[in-house]
Amino acid sequence: MIGLEQNRRSFLLGLGSMGISQLLARGMTPARGAAPEGYVLAATEGEQLIHFRDHGKIFIKVGSATGSGNLALGTQQVTAGAGIPIHRHLQMDEAFYVLEGSGIFILNDVRHPFEKGGTIFIPKNSWHGFANPDHELLLLWIMSPPGLDGFFRETCNPPGVPPKQLTREQINEIARKYGTEFR
Repeated sequence: MIGLEQNRRSFLLGLGSMGISQLLARGMTPARGAAPEGYVLAATEGEQLIHFRDHGKIFIKVGSATGSGNLALGTQQVTAGAGIPIHRHLQMDEAFYVLEGSGIFILNDVRHPFEKGGTIFIPKNSWHGFANPDHELLLLWIMSPPGLDGFFRETCNPPGVPPKQLTREQINEIARKYGTEFR
């Protein structure tokens, strides 16, 4: 019986260690306790990914992988001229705060200029996208419930890892898994 209990403890300790090592590998420092108790990240911490399309940097700060079942939050760099294609999220509300840059935001086929300091809200099931022909963008995104973070994890790569070679259909298939569709 004692051997069984020691094996159980070793197994549970090993699982816990794997979880912590995943957080640390992503550049995250867990706060005391589990994610439901919260955590604090520095500006350069979070799960860093390189976007599959324009090679901009993405930092996932909060999401399902870090203990939040209700929202996801992160930043996305959109290189000059790359934009974000028109798409919609079927079950998720989304908001952006423009940290840097300017351009045109398209919401249900209506074009709206935006600049640094602007806030954008997109209700679920609304077609939207970004055009930034002249300026790089740095966007803070928030999504509820989460989903965008999972899409980024499946389509993008950590820095230094070669980009995934995904077809348009593969990207659309992954997007559908997360309640997103592109036009």
